[in-house]
Amino acid sequence: MSRPAPRAKVSVRAIAALAFAAVVVVALDQGVKALVVANLPYGQVVPVLGDALQLLYVRNPGAAFSFAVNMTWVFSIVSTAVVIAIVVYARRIRSMWWAIVLGMLLGGALGNLLDRLFREPGFGRGHVVDFISTPWMMPAIYNIADSFICVSMVVFVLLVVLGVNLDGTRALSAKQQRAADAAAARADEDTTTPSTRADVAGASRAARPEPDPRAPRDGHDVLGHDAT
Repeated sequence: MSRPAPRAKVSVRAIAALAFAAVVVVALDQGVKALVVANLPYGQVVPVLGDALQLLYVRNPGAAFSFAVNMTWVFSIVSTAVVIAIVVYARRIRSMWWAIVLGMLLGGALGNLLDRLFREPGFGRGHVVDFISTPWMMPAIYNIADSFICVSMVVFVLLVVLGVNLDGTRALSAKQQRAADAAAARADEDTTTPSTRADVAGASRAARPEPDPRAPRDGHDVLGHDAT
């Protein structure tokens, strides 16, 4: 009976990196939002770098970049699901890259989820504070949490394309897999040593039946008479 494969140990460093990245993103996002709410006039453009970067404090009832403004409850549920999924899969992470990327994604999701849960007009329907405007790049208004979510998704795709697994190993391409299979086949052939081949030959001879001494040989019977 085969034994089940032992579970891999939890990487404390990876989980710590994920948690640290998430806490930094949430603290930065919520801290800056508090400053915006306390100091910026609502709905008025404040130039920072001309038309390249502006501050525009608005309340967004929808998703990131002011999309789907009438689906606040849906995005509250989606954000909660993302947070739970990352927490569940955190035990499998061994790669520091994956830990940081998922930490940024977790922090961004939590930052906006906190707004939806605890800001006006009510629990689960709260409006997200947006304040960053870059008209040259996109017409939507966004915040720090949105920015980290976008950056984490870009790096997420790069890690997948590069074949970096959650445990830090690299996935083999089709060409590399064929080369690995060929090397394994050659290694199997090399394990068949001359002594092994001799043993196989000896076993083959031992398996052959011994000739019956009473059987006629070369046209003579067992008494030596000519069988003809």
